[in-house]
Amino acid sequence: MEKMNKTIRSISALCVCWLLCLPLMAQVPATLNATMDGYDYPYEVKHLPVSVEGEQYEMAYMDVPPARQVQNPQAVMLLHGKNFFGAYWGQTIKFLADNGYRVIVTDQIGFGKSEKPEVYYNFHQLAENTKALLQHLSVQQVAVVGHSMGGMLATRFALLYPEMTSKLVLENPIGLEDYRLFVPYKNLEELYQAELKRTEESIRDYHQSYYTSWNPAYDEWVKVPAAQIGHPDYPKVAEASALTYAMIYQQPVVYEFDQLQVTTLLVIGQEDRTIVGKGYIKDKQKLQEHGQYPELGKRTAQAIPKAKLVALQGVGHIPHIAATQRFHEALLSFLK
Repeated sequence: MEKMNKTIRSISALCVCWLLCLPLMAQVPATLNATMDGYDYPYEVKHLPVSVEGEQYEMAYMDVPPARQVQNPQAVMLLHGKNFFGAYWGQTIKFLADNGYRVIVTDQIGFGKSEKPEVYYNFHQLAENTKALLQHLSVQQVAVVGHSMGGMLATRFALLYPEMTSKLVLENPIGLEDYRLFVPYKNLEELYQAELKRTEESIRDYHQSYYTSWNPAYDEWVKVPAAQIGHPDYPKVAEASALTYAMIYQQPVVYEFDQLQVTTLLVIGQEDRTIVGKGYIKDKQKLQEHGQYPELGKRTAQAIPKAKLVALQGVGHIPHIAATQRFHEALLSFLK
């Protein structure tokens, strides 16, 4: 009996430790409007008006100072993926701040807590908005970290503003191949209608493809977009999502990697098989040929003049969530 009690106590202790290790999850309201009012980010959210097509729109961001006093702290900017928003960087923000960095995290126009106008979305405009934010914050140079779609934006930013980019980190970026060559074209109406048909189940199914195994902590990134579906604002959210899909599809960066001047770190989860528009591909052979991140990572590292590749075995599309410690170790080593 005593042996059984000891076993029970050990299991209980392990469960407590596991729960304590989970990232703190924010409460997700039952419904959320287009700018996710009522959903709390891990740090204070501010807004900057930026000009797009002659109109002013509110761009949300977090600006987190170092956790300890540091003279002239290096700034790091984190850029989110298409199906995400700034809050999913929570653990990485804390890690960098604890290590003496100033951390700036954007919600690009069309995403997260930023406004979602009906405009022509393009990476040049998003990069210009991002530059405007840095100028507003009096940041002259920044290390740019981009995940997924954020990797495409980070690449465009570094190409446009090399003098402002101290270092570049691409974490499982999309855009390592030209999707137009093998993903069937869909017009904006088709894309919009597809967005209107999304459900919490379909969002979860898609998110599960990002990981090698599911963790309950990942559910927050499903529940937030799912909470927007039932809100009257959802058509606006769906439209922005369709427009930004078109941006990714129509504006490849893959042909310009050799023009990057900045020292670059590629962190590639080796189990990632992401293809933008994967569901539209009916040819099984093409599905086998593309989205092969182990090969895409090597090819991209060879194309970028000053690139280092870190391959993370057993990791999918989001290393900073699924393999947080390994991602942070690689990131800190590179930034230092």
